[in-house]
Amino acid sequence: MLRTVLPRLAALFLAAVHLVVLSAPPAAAQRNIAIVRDAEIEALISEYARPILKAAGLARSGIDIVLVNDRSFNAFVAGRRIFIHTGTLTDAETPNEIIGVIAHEAGHIAGGHQERLRQQIQRAQTMAIVAALVGIGAGVAGAASKSGGLAQAGVGIAAGGAEVARRGLLGYQRSEEATADRTAIDYLNATGQSAKGMLTTFERLAGGLALAGVNVDPYQISHPMPRERIANLQEVARKSLHFDRKDPPQLQLRHDFMRAKIAAYTQGANAVTRLFRSDPRGLAARYGDAISTYLHGNPGAALKKADALVAELPRNAYLQELRGDILIKANRPLDAANAYAKAIALAPGRPGLLQVGYGQALMATGKPDLVKKAASELQTGLSREPEFANGYRYLAQAYGQLGDIPAAELATAEGHFHSGQYRDAKLFALRAQKQLKPGSPGWLRAQDIIQYKQPG
Repeated sequence: MLRTVLPRLAALFLAAVHLVVLSAPPAAAQRNIAIVRDAEIEALISEYARPILKAAGLARSGIDIVLVNDRSFNAFVAGRRIFIHTGTLTDAETPNEIIGVIAHEAGHIAGGHQERLRQQIQRAQTMAIVAALVGIGAGVAGAASKSGGLAQAGVGIAAGGAEVARRGLLGYQRSEEATADRTAIDYLNATGQSAKGMLTTFERLAGGLALAGVNVDPYQISHPMPRERIANLQEVARKSLHFDRKDPPQLQLRHDFMRAKIAAYTQGANAVTRLFRSDPRGLAARYGDAISTYLHGNPGAALKKADALVAELPRNAYLQELRGDILIKANRPLDAANAYAKAIALAPGRPGLLQVGYGQALMATGKPDLVKKAASELQTGLSREPEFANGYRYLAQAYGQLGDIPAAELATAEGHFHSGQYRDAKLFALRAQKQLKPGSPGWLRAQDIIQYKQPG
Protein backbone atom coordinates (compact mmCIF):
# COMPACT_ATOMS: atom_id res chain seq x y z
CA MET A 1 0.00 0.00 0.00
CA LEU A 2 1.34 3.39 -1.01
CA ARG A 3 1.28 5.63 2.07
CA THR A 4 1.77 9.40 2.05
CA VAL A 5 3.27 10.82 5.24
CA LEU A 6 3.55 14.20 5.65
CA PRO A 7 10.44 28.05 1.21
CA ARG A 8 12.89 29.11 0.17
CA LEU A 9 16.48 30.46 0.51
CA ALA A 10 17.27 34.15 0.35
CA ALA A 11 16.09 35.59 -2.97
CA LEU A 12 19.73 36.18 -3.81
CA PHE A 13 20.22 32.47 -4.39
CA LEU A 14 16.91 31.39 -5.95
CA ALA A 15 17.19 32.48 -9.56
CA ALA A 16 18.21 28.91 -10.42
CA VAL A 17 15.88 26.77 -12.53
CA HIS A 18 16.02 23.23 -11.12
CA LEU A 19 16.24 21.10 -14.24
CA VAL A 20 16.79 17.70 -12.68
CA VAL A 21 18.80 17.27 -9.52
CA LEU A 22 19.29 19.64 -6.62
CA SER A 23 22.29 19.50 -4.35
CA ALA A 24 20.42 20.51 -1.20
CA PRO A 25 16.92 21.85 -0.61
CA PRO A 26 16.09 24.61 1.86
CA ALA A 27 15.48 23.31 5.37
CA ALA A 28 11.92 24.62 5.32
CA ALA A 29 11.22 22.72 2.13
CA GLN A 30 12.44 19.51 3.74
CA ARG A 31 9.88 19.95 6.52
CA ASN A 32 7.00 20.52 4.10
CA ILE A 33 7.53 17.76 1.55
CA ALA A 34 5.09 14.83 1.52
CA ILE A 35 6.89 11.52 2.02
CA VAL A 36 5.66 8.26 0.47
CA ARG A 37 6.18 4.92 2.21
CA ASP A 38 5.70 1.66 0.33
CA ALA A 39 7.43 -1.67 0.95
CA GLU A 40 7.46 -2.74 -2.72
CA ILE A 41 8.89 0.50 -4.08
CA GLU A 42 11.43 0.88 -1.27
CA ALA A 43 12.72 -2.66 -1.80
CA LEU A 44 13.21 -2.03 -5.51
CA ILE A 45 14.92 1.34 -5.09
CA SER A 46 17.20 -0.13 -2.42
CA GLU A 47 18.16 -2.85 -4.89
CA TYR A 48 18.97 -0.20 -7.49
CA ALA A 49 21.06 1.77 -5.02
CA ARG A 50 23.00 -0.98 -3.24
CA PRO A 51 25.80 -1.57 -5.83
CA ILE A 52 26.09 2.16 -6.60
CA LEU A 53 26.52 3.09 -2.93
CA LYS A 54 29.12 0.34 -2.57
CA ALA A 55 31.06 1.66 -5.58
CA ALA A 56 30.87 5.16 -4.09
CA GLY A 57 32.27 3.96 -0.75
CA LEU A 58 28.97 4.76 0.95
CA ALA A 59 27.69 1.25 1.70
CA ARG A 60 28.30 1.67 5.43
CA SER A 61 27.41 5.35 5.63
CA GLY A 62 23.76 4.95 6.56
CA ILE A 63 22.40 6.49 3.35
CA ASP A 64 18.59 6.53 3.22
CA ILE A 65 16.51 6.96 0.09
CA VAL A 66 13.29 8.90 0.63
CA LEU A 67 10.37 9.02 -1.80
CA VAL A 68 8.70 12.41 -2.24
CA ASN A 69 5.09 12.63 -3.43
CA ASP A 70 5.65 15.10 -6.25
CA ARG A 71 4.79 14.76 -9.94
CA SER A 72 7.88 16.64 -11.18
CA PHE A 73 11.07 14.95 -12.37
CA ASN A 74 13.56 15.72 -9.61
CA ALA A 75 15.92 14.31 -7.01
CA PHE A 76 18.22 15.89 -4.44
CA VAL A 77 20.43 15.12 -1.47
CA ALA A 78 20.22 16.49 2.06
CA GLY A 79 22.53 15.17 4.74
CA ARG A 80 22.77 11.41 4.37
CA ARG A 81 19.49 11.12 2.48
CA ILE A 82 18.71 10.95 -1.21
CA PHE A 83 15.23 12.27 -2.03
CA ILE A 84 13.56 11.08 -5.25
CA HIS A 85 10.27 12.44 -6.55
CA THR A 86 7.58 9.93 -7.51
CA GLY A 87 7.33 11.77 -10.85
CA THR A 88 10.91 10.70 -11.55
CA LEU A 89 9.99 7.06 -10.93
CA THR A 90 6.94 7.11 -13.20
CA ASP A 91 8.63 9.07 -16.01
CA ALA A 92 11.70 6.83 -16.08
CA GLU A 93 10.91 4.00 -18.48
CA THR A 94 13.77 1.73 -17.41
CA PRO A 95 15.55 0.82 -14.17
CA ASN A 96 18.77 2.13 -15.70
CA GLU A 97 17.42 5.68 -15.79
CA ILE A 98 16.72 5.67 -12.05
CA ILE A 99 20.04 3.99 -11.33
CA GLY A 100 21.73 6.85 -13.19
CA VAL A 101 19.90 9.41 -11.02
CA ILE A 102 20.98 7.58 -7.86
CA ALA A 103 24.58 7.42 -9.13
CA HIS A 104 24.56 11.20 -9.69
CA GLU A 105 23.23 11.90 -6.19
CA ALA A 106 25.72 9.46 -4.68
CA GLY A 107 28.42 11.49 -6.42
CA HIS A 108 27.26 14.59 -4.55
CA ILE A 109 27.41 12.82 -1.19
CA ALA A 110 30.73 11.05 -1.79
CA GLY A 111 32.26 14.28 -3.11
CA GLY A 112 31.24 16.28 -0.04
CA HIS A 113 29.44 18.77 -2.28
CA GLN A 114 26.88 19.78 0.33
CA GLU A 115 29.48 21.00 2.80
CA ARG A 116 31.38 22.88 0.11
CA LEU A 117 28.10 24.37 -1.15
CA ARG A 118 27.38 25.67 2.35
CA GLN A 119 30.82 27.26 2.37
CA GLN A 120 30.17 28.84 -1.02
CA ILE A 121 26.79 30.17 0.16
CA GLN A 122 28.46 31.72 3.20
CA ARG A 123 31.09 33.26 0.94
CA ALA A 124 28.42 34.61 -1.43
CA GLN A 125 26.46 35.99 1.48
CA THR A 126 29.57 37.73 2.77
CA MET A 127 30.24 39.23 -0.66
CA ALA A 128 26.64 40.44 -0.90
CA ILE A 129 26.71 41.92 2.60
CA VAL A 130 29.99 43.73 1.94
CA ALA A 131 28.61 45.09 -1.33
CA ALA A 132 25.43 46.19 0.43
CA LEU A 133 27.40 47.94 3.18
CA VAL A 134 29.59 49.70 0.63
CA GLY A 135 26.48 50.71 -1.27
CA ILE A 136 24.80 51.97 1.89
CA GLY A 137 27.92 53.97 2.72
CA ALA A 138 27.94 55.53 -0.72
CA GLY A 139 24.23 56.26 -0.46
CA VAL A 140 24.64 57.90 2.94
CA ALA A 141 27.53 59.96 1.63
CA GLY A 142 25.41 60.98 -1.35
CA ALA A 143 22.54 61.99 0.88
CA ALA A 144 24.83 63.95 3.20
CA SER A 145 26.37 65.80 0.26
CA LYS A 146 22.98 66.09 -1.46
CA SER A 147 24.48 64.33 -4.46
CA GLY A 148 21.81 62.30 -6.23
CA GLY A 149 24.40 60.74 -8.51
CA LEU A 150 26.43 59.40 -5.61
CA ALA A 151 23.31 58.04 -3.93
CA GLN A 152 22.32 56.25 -7.16
CA ALA A 153 25.85 54.86 -7.42
CA GLY A 154 25.47 53.42 -3.93
CA VAL A 155 22.34 51.53 -5.01
CA GLY A 156 24.17 50.26 -8.07
CA ILE A 157 27.14 49.04 -6.02
CA ALA A 158 24.85 47.07 -3.71
CA ALA A 159 22.87 45.53 -6.56
CA GLY A 160 25.98 44.77 -8.60
CA GLY A 161 27.72 43.10 -5.67
CA ALA A 162 24.70 40.89 -5.02
CA GLU A 163 24.57 39.91 -8.69
CA VAL A 164 28.29 39.00 -8.74
CA ALA A 165 27.80 36.87 -5.62
CA ARG A 166 24.76 35.13 -7.09
CA ARG A 167 26.40 34.37 -10.42
CA GLY A 168 29.50 33.07 -8.65
CA LEU A 169 27.41 30.70 -6.56
CA LEU A 170 25.45 29.45 -9.58
CA GLY A 171 28.68 28.89 -11.51
CA TYR A 172 30.05 26.87 -8.60
CA GLN A 173 26.88 24.75 -8.49
CA ARG A 174 27.08 24.05 -12.23
CA SER A 175 30.65 22.81 -11.85
CA GLU A 176 29.64 20.50 -9.01
CA GLU A 177 26.77 19.12 -11.08
CA ALA A 178 29.13 18.38 -13.95
CA THR A 179 31.51 16.65 -11.52
CA ALA A 180 28.66 14.52 -10.14
CA ASP A 181 27.66 13.54 -13.70
CA ARG A 182 31.17 12.26 -14.45
CA THR A 183 31.45 10.53 -11.10
CA ALA A 184 28.11 8.81 -11.76
CA ILE A 185 29.51 7.27 -14.94
CA ASP A 186 32.49 5.96 -12.96
CA TYR A 187 30.09 4.26 -10.54
CA LEU A 188 28.04 2.80 -13.38
CA ASN A 189 31.16 1.42 -15.05
CA ALA A 190 32.38 -0.03 -11.76
CA THR A 191 29.09 -1.88 -11.30
CA GLY A 192 28.84 -3.10 -14.89
CA GLN A 193 25.86 -0.90 -15.75
CA SER A 194 25.07 1.34 -18.69
CA ALA A 195 25.15 5.12 -18.69
CA LYS A 196 22.52 5.17 -21.44
CA GLY A 197 19.82 5.86 -18.86
CA MET A 198 21.54 9.10 -17.81
CA LEU A 199 21.66 10.29 -21.40
CA THR A 200 18.01 9.36 -21.88
CA THR A 201 17.12 11.42 -18.81
CA PHE A 202 18.89 14.52 -20.12
CA GLU A 203 17.35 14.04 -23.59
CA ARG A 204 13.88 13.91 -22.00
CA LEU A 205 14.59 17.11 -20.08
CA ALA A 206 15.92 18.85 -23.17
CA GLY A 207 12.83 17.78 -25.12
CA GLY A 208 10.58 19.04 -22.35
CA LEU A 209 12.23 22.46 -22.41
CA ALA A 210 11.92 22.65 -26.18
CA LEU A 211 8.23 21.67 -26.14
CA ALA A 212 7.54 24.21 -23.42
CA GLY A 213 9.27 26.93 -25.43
CA VAL A 214 11.47 27.74 -22.44
CA ASN A 215 14.34 30.12 -23.13
CA VAL A 216 16.79 29.75 -20.26
CA ASP A 217 19.87 31.86 -19.69
CA PRO A 218 22.53 29.19 -18.96
CA TYR A 219 24.29 31.58 -16.58
CA GLN A 220 21.18 32.04 -14.45
CA ILE A 221 20.69 28.39 -13.44
CA SER A 222 22.36 26.03 -10.98
CA HIS A 223 22.69 23.09 -13.40
CA PRO A 224 24.28 22.74 -16.83
CA MET A 225 21.78 22.75 -19.69
CA PRO A 226 20.62 19.23 -20.68
CA ARG A 227 22.18 19.45 -24.14
CA GLU A 228 25.46 20.56 -22.58
CA ARG A 229 25.35 17.61 -20.18
CA ILE A 230 24.68 15.20 -23.04
CA ALA A 231 27.59 16.61 -25.04
CA ASN A 232 29.91 16.35 -22.04
CA LEU A 233 28.94 12.75 -21.25
CA GLN A 234 28.10 11.12 -24.56
CA GLU A 235 31.62 10.25 -25.68
CA VAL A 236 32.80 8.83 -22.35
CA ALA A 237 29.50 6.98 -21.86
CA ARG A 238 29.63 5.31 -25.26
CA LYS A 239 33.20 4.15 -24.66
CA SER A 240 31.98 1.94 -21.82
CA LEU A 241 31.85 -1.80 -22.46
CA HIS A 242 28.46 -1.78 -20.71
CA PHE A 243 26.77 0.95 -22.75
CA ASP A 244 24.42 -1.38 -24.64
CA ARG A 245 23.65 -3.58 -21.64
CA LYS A 246 19.90 -3.87 -21.02
CA ASP A 247 18.11 -4.28 -17.72
CA PRO A 248 17.09 -7.88 -16.94
CA PRO A 249 13.44 -8.61 -17.91
CA GLN A 250 12.39 -9.41 -14.34
CA LEU A 251 13.88 -6.16 -13.07
CA GLN A 252 12.09 -4.27 -15.86
CA LEU A 253 8.80 -5.92 -14.83
CA ARG A 254 9.27 -4.85 -11.21
CA HIS A 255 10.08 -1.35 -12.44
CA ASP A 256 6.87 -1.27 -14.46
CA PHE A 257 4.89 -2.54 -11.46
CA MET A 258 6.31 0.36 -9.46
CA ARG A 259 5.29 2.86 -12.15
CA ALA A 260 1.81 1.35 -12.35
CA LYS A 261 1.35 1.55 -8.59
CA ILE A 262 2.47 5.17 -8.32
CA ALA A 263 0.30 6.19 -11.28
CA ALA A 264 -2.77 4.42 -9.85
CA TYR A 265 -2.37 5.95 -6.40
CA THR A 266 -1.40 9.46 -7.39
CA GLN A 267 -3.18 10.06 -10.72
CA GLY A 268 -5.84 7.39 -11.19
CA ALA A 269 -6.84 4.75 -13.73
CA ASN A 270 -6.47 7.01 -16.77
CA ALA A 271 -2.82 7.61 -15.93
CA VAL A 272 -2.21 3.86 -15.81
CA THR A 273 -3.88 3.48 -19.21
CA ARG A 274 -1.71 6.23 -20.70
CA LEU A 275 1.45 4.81 -19.17
CA PHE A 276 0.93 1.33 -20.65
CA ARG A 277 -1.03 2.13 -23.80
CA SER A 278 1.46 0.09 -25.85
CA ASP A 279 0.73 -3.03 -23.76
CA PRO A 280 -2.74 -2.60 -22.20
CA ARG A 281 -3.10 -6.27 -21.24
CA GLY A 282 0.42 -6.67 -19.90
CA LEU A 283 1.07 -7.59 -16.27
CA ALA A 284 2.00 -4.05 -15.21
CA ALA A 285 -1.10 -2.51 -16.82
CA ARG A 286 -3.29 -5.11 -15.12
CA TYR A 287 -1.56 -4.49 -11.79
CA GLY A 288 -2.30 -0.78 -12.07
CA ASP A 289 -5.89 -1.58 -13.06
CA ALA A 290 -6.33 -3.87 -10.03
CA ILE A 291 -5.03 -1.12 -7.72
CA SER A 292 -7.31 1.48 -9.33
CA THR A 293 -10.28 -0.85 -8.90
CA TYR A 294 -9.36 -1.36 -5.25
CA LEU A 295 -9.09 2.39 -4.69
CA HIS A 296 -12.15 3.52 -6.61
CA GLY A 297 -14.26 0.47 -7.42
CA ASN A 298 -15.76 -2.71 -6.05
CA PRO A 299 -13.59 -4.78 -3.66
CA GLY A 300 -14.97 -7.99 -5.18
CA ALA A 301 -13.92 -6.96 -8.68
CA ALA A 302 -10.52 -5.80 -7.40
CA LEU A 303 -9.96 -9.12 -5.64
CA LYS A 304 -10.70 -11.09 -8.84
CA LYS A 305 -8.13 -9.00 -10.70
CA ALA A 306 -5.54 -9.45 -7.94
CA ASP A 307 -6.18 -13.20 -7.78
CA ALA A 308 -5.67 -13.51 -11.53
CA LEU A 309 -2.29 -11.81 -11.17
CA VAL A 310 -1.36 -14.06 -8.23
CA ALA A 311 -2.11 -17.11 -10.40
CA GLU A 312 0.54 -15.88 -12.87
CA LEU A 313 3.03 -14.59 -10.26
CA PRO A 314 2.49 -16.76 -7.16
CA ARG A 315 5.81 -15.72 -5.56
CA ASN A 316 5.16 -11.98 -5.72
CA ALA A 317 4.88 -10.73 -2.14
CA TYR A 318 3.28 -7.43 -3.08
CA LEU A 319 0.36 -9.02 -4.91
CA GLN A 320 -0.43 -10.68 -1.59
CA GLU A 321 -0.12 -7.28 0.08
CA LEU A 322 -2.63 -5.90 -2.44
CA ARG A 323 -4.97 -8.79 -1.63
CA GLY A 324 -4.64 -7.87 2.05
CA ASP A 325 -5.49 -4.23 1.32
CA ILE A 326 -8.54 -5.25 -0.69
CA LEU A 327 -9.77 -7.71 1.94
CA ILE A 328 -9.48 -5.05 4.66
CA LYS A 329 -11.66 -2.78 2.53
CA ALA A 330 -14.10 -5.67 2.04
CA ASN A 331 -14.34 -6.03 5.84
CA ARG A 332 -12.69 -9.47 5.83
CA PRO A 333 -9.87 -8.80 8.33
CA LEU A 334 -8.99 -12.43 9.06
CA ASP A 335 -8.55 -13.20 5.35
CA ALA A 336 -6.59 -9.97 5.03
CA ALA A 337 -4.30 -11.04 7.87
CA ASN A 338 -3.63 -14.33 6.08
CA ALA A 339 -2.76 -12.44 2.89
CA TYR A 340 -0.35 -10.14 4.75
CA ALA A 341 1.24 -13.17 6.43
CA LYS A 342 1.89 -14.67 2.98
CA ALA A 343 3.34 -11.35 1.82
CA ILE A 344 5.74 -11.26 4.77
CA ALA A 345 6.81 -14.85 4.13
CA LEU A 346 7.55 -14.10 0.46
CA ALA A 347 9.26 -10.71 0.88
CA PRO A 348 13.01 -10.73 1.62
CA GLY A 349 13.93 -9.31 5.01
CA ARG A 350 10.41 -9.25 6.51
CA PRO A 351 9.70 -5.56 5.72
CA GLY A 352 8.44 -3.62 8.72
CA LEU A 353 5.72 -1.91 6.66
CA LEU A 354 4.21 -5.29 5.79
CA GLN A 355 4.26 -6.29 9.45
CA VAL A 356 2.37 -3.12 10.31
CA GLY A 357 -0.26 -4.06 7.72
CA TYR A 358 -0.45 -7.55 9.20
CA GLY A 359 -0.89 -6.15 12.68
CA GLN A 360 -3.58 -3.75 11.48
CA ALA A 361 -5.55 -6.63 9.97
CA LEU A 362 -5.22 -8.78 13.10
CA MET A 363 -6.44 -5.89 15.23
CA ALA A 364 -9.46 -5.37 12.96
CA THR A 365 -10.69 -8.89 13.78
CA GLY A 366 -11.51 -7.70 17.31
CA LYS A 367 -10.60 -11.13 18.72
CA PRO A 368 -8.64 -10.66 22.00
CA ASP A 369 -5.98 -13.28 21.22
CA LEU A 370 -5.44 -11.82 17.74
CA VAL A 371 -5.42 -8.25 19.06
CA LYS A 372 -2.64 -9.28 21.44
CA LYS A 373 -0.73 -10.77 18.50
CA ALA A 374 -1.47 -7.58 16.55
CA ALA A 375 0.23 -5.45 19.21
CA SER A 376 3.29 -7.71 19.03
CA GLU A 377 3.44 -7.57 15.21
CA LEU A 378 2.93 -3.81 15.17
CA GLN A 379 5.67 -3.33 17.75
CA THR A 380 8.05 -5.53 15.75
CA GLY A 381 7.22 -3.76 12.50
CA LEU A 382 7.76 -0.35 14.07
CA SER A 383 11.07 -1.45 15.55
CA ARG A 384 12.18 -1.95 11.93
CA GLU A 385 10.49 1.24 10.72
CA PRO A 386 10.60 3.57 13.75
CA GLU A 387 9.84 6.70 11.70
CA PHE A 388 6.58 5.35 10.24
CA ALA A 389 4.33 7.65 12.25
CA ASN A 390 0.98 6.22 11.10
CA GLY A 391 1.87 2.79 12.46
CA TYR A 392 1.87 4.10 16.03
CA ARG A 393 -1.81 5.01 15.67
CA TYR A 394 -2.65 1.36 15.04
CA LEU A 395 -0.39 0.29 17.90
CA ALA A 396 -2.15 2.73 20.25
CA GLN A 397 -5.51 1.32 19.16
CA ALA A 398 -4.34 -2.24 19.81
CA TYR A 399 -3.09 -1.39 23.29
CA GLY A 400 -6.33 0.48 23.92
CA GLN A 401 -8.37 -2.61 23.01
CA LEU A 402 -6.20 -4.65 25.38
CA GLY A 403 -6.79 -2.13 28.17
CA ASP A 404 -3.11 -1.16 28.42
CA ILE A 405 -3.66 2.60 28.60
CA PRO A 406 -0.08 3.64 29.50
CA ALA A 407 1.26 1.75 26.48
CA ALA A 408 -1.45 3.31 24.30
CA GLU A 409 -0.51 6.79 25.54
CA LEU A 410 3.18 6.14 24.84
CA ALA A 411 2.42 4.82 21.33
CA THR A 412 0.38 7.96 20.66
CA ALA A 413 3.32 10.06 21.88
CA GLU A 414 5.63 8.18 19.48
CA GLY A 415 3.27 8.84 16.58
CA HIS A 416 3.19 12.57 17.29
CA PHE A 417 6.96 12.63 17.80
CA HIS A 418 7.71 11.02 14.44
CA SER A 419 5.19 13.34 12.76
CA GLY A 420 7.11 16.35 14.10
CA GLN A 421 4.27 17.33 16.45
CA TYR A 422 6.55 17.63 19.44
CA ARG A 423 4.19 19.54 21.73
CA ASP A 424 1.52 16.82 21.48
CA ALA A 425 4.20 14.15 21.78
CA LYS A 426 5.43 15.59 25.07
CA LEU A 427 1.86 15.87 26.39
CA PHE A 428 1.09 12.20 25.76
CA ALA A 429 4.53 11.13 26.99
CA LEU A 430 3.84 12.93 30.29
CA ARG A 431 0.48 11.18 30.59
CA ALA A 432 2.09 7.81 29.88
CA GLN A 433 5.00 8.36 32.26
CA LYS A 434 2.68 9.05 35.20
CA GLN A 435 1.29 5.53 34.80
CA LEU A 436 4.53 3.68 34.03
CA LYS A 437 6.99 2.20 36.47
CA PRO A 438 9.91 4.63 37.03
CA GLY A 439 13.05 3.36 35.32
CA SER A 440 11.19 0.91 33.06
CA PRO A 441 11.98 0.97 29.29
CA GLY A 442 8.65 2.68 28.55
CA TRP A 443 9.20 5.27 31.29
CA LEU A 444 12.70 6.02 29.94
CA ARG A 445 11.42 6.39 26.38
CA ALA A 446 8.72 8.79 27.60
CA GLN A 447 11.44 10.76 29.38
CA ASP A 448 13.46 10.97 26.14
CA ILE A 449 10.44 12.44 24.34
CA ILE A 450 9.71 14.88 27.17
CA GLN A 451 13.29 16.15 27.23
CA TYR A 452 13.71 16.31 23.44
CA LYS A 453 14.83 19.69 22.10
CA GLN A 454 14.39 20.55 18.45
CA PRO A 455 17.66 21.24 16.62
CA GLY A 456 18.25 24.83 15.55
